Amino acid sequence: MTSPQSPEHPSDAPAPALSAGLAVRATLGGALMGLANLVPGISGGTMLVATGVYTRFIDAISDVTRFRWTIPTIALLAIVVGSALTAIVGLSSVISSALEHFRWGMYALFIGLTLGGAPVLVRMIRPFRASAWIGVALGALAMIGLVMLQGSSSSSAAAGSGWAMLLLAGAAGASAMILPGVSGAYLLLLLGQYRPIIESIRAFKDALTSGDTAGAIDQLGVLIPVGIGVIVGVVAVSNILRVVLHRWEKATLGVLLGLLLAAPLGLYPFKQGVQPQIGDEIRGEIVTAETLDDIDPKDWPERRFTPSAGQIAGSVGLVVLGFGATLGVSRLGRGKDEHDPGS
Repeated sequence: MTSPQSPEHPSDAPAPALSAGLAVRATLGGALMGLANLVPGISGGTMLVATGVYTRFIDAISDVTRFRWTIPTIALLAIVVGSALTAIVGLSSVISSALEHFRWGMYALFIGLTLGGAPVLVRMIRPFRASAWIGVALGALAMIGLVMLQGSSSSSAAAGSGWAMLLLAGAAGASAMILPGVSGAYLLLLLGQYRPIIESIRAFKDALTSGDTAGAIDQLGVLIPVGIGVIVGVVAVSNILRVVLHRWEKATLGVLLGLLLAAPLGLYPFKQGVQPQIGDEIRGEIVTAETLDDIDPKDWPERRFTPSAGQIAGSVGLVVLGFGATLGVSRLGRGKDEHDPGS
């Protein structure tokens, strides 16, 4: 497979046209990326990989940050971002309820949706070379490490919230949005910045709603450095990824495939939420009698349970359904975009 841009000049070629098939995949990828932000442990970048639009998305972000604006570039970003925001706004309550009452089914479905992207990456990598196999191994090991870290972490990281730390948190969160297999909320949790950022966003929203201008301004000391960090993270990571995707294409795609194949390890479906007790720590915050009833059930700690025969059969069916859905969408316009690794 030939990369659409030469390794020596990865930014010289104009952006390919936006085909109808790619537009449909971008719509689904954006919607799934939005939903992934509502499901603990799932990366939005993984969803873009699964639907076969990841490299085109990275190229588009990189082009925009370098002021190379074209209609296909702007259209692709508008579709992905618009679909993500629509999914978050329109389906947040549905997903929250489903995670509370049908968690094992939701996780099984997302396993299938994720794995459905594997054939797309395999087709893009062929023929496999040593660099691709090494990339697969490294990607899988990195994901396994993240899963183990997430499982063993007490989520008790505590750090100050000065400008430097908030800038780092914003950059880390933005990087996680782009990097497959990495949960942005989890990185913020490890940095000890999840609670202050979320609380600041809530306070800013409440202040604007109530017309409290002074209260909204007070929150800018947190939101401005985080916003700057997000911009820096998006610009830096997207341009780095653009270079490695075009200079070391097979190795980089191998890493993405490894991340994708190992991602379901963190989505074992047969887990249920357990109501926290006073004194427990949830997302970096100690549970008190006053806050106990305010904790969203989807944020409850999880524990495994023994599934029934019906749950096992149902989960298998949902995995197959999700796999088939992603695979089917990834084939839209396949012939037209055969030589475009991001399509």
